[in-house]
Amino acid sequence: MPTAAKRRLWIFEFYSSAIAKKWTMAVTGIILIGFIVFHMVGNLKIFLGEEALNQYSEFLRDVGEPVVPRTNLLWMVRMVLLVATGLHLHAAISLTRLNRRAAPEAYQGPRSYAAASYASRTMLWGGVIILLFVLFHLADLTWGTANPDFVRGEVYDNVVASFSRWPVAGFYILANLALGLHLYHGAWSLFQSLGWSHPRFNRWRVWLAQSLALGVTAGNISFPIAVMTGLID
Repeated sequence: MPTAAKRRLWIFEFYSSAIAKKWTMAVTGIILIGFIVFHMVGNLKIFLGEEALNQYSEFLRDVGEPVVPRTNLLWMVRMVLLVATGLHLHAAISLTRLNRRAAPEAYQGPRSYAAASYASRTMLWGGVIILLFVLFHLADLTWGTANPDFVRGEVYDNVVASFSRWPVAGFYILANLALGLHLYHGAWSLFQSLGWSHPRFNRWRVWLAQSLALGVTAGNISFPIAVMTGLID
């Protein structure tokens, strides 16, 4: 008598469902949104001057001492963000494939996007643009390979040197507009994915999603605009 196929671990069985993937996107989305807001608020120190931003950068490396060695906590956070990003991308791609298999033929008329906002329709492509931007951003301001004037530890000068290049500043602004759309739809939909949805709270959800998207977008694009206009030099 043939033996039954070996069952996968329960976590993989659970993750194979659409509900689990939506939960994964929501939870990892919360982690990534928290980082994005924290990162933007910290970078606002650039308006306080070179010393304030550079000291903040060093503080991030020193945080956790003497309990943990220098930069170890920072690397732990980076690993959490890397895992969260990987899971978020995998869940998004998997859900897209599941949706296409469930409805392989798109509507051929004005009904196609009747119930979908522009933000929701551009989530996947917006995510791709944001991923490419993050990779360039790391190469530009963390690793220095995309910034010919990069000097390790001189965060303020590196930012000014980077955004003094118009193509880089323009790409940064466009990428953050895409990020704003992504945040708007993501912040709205994650409550529904987690089952925290009720018509009574929809107005509050819209306000939260709009405030988050506008706040992060305005904060982030203020950096290249300030450099290009000479407010920061």
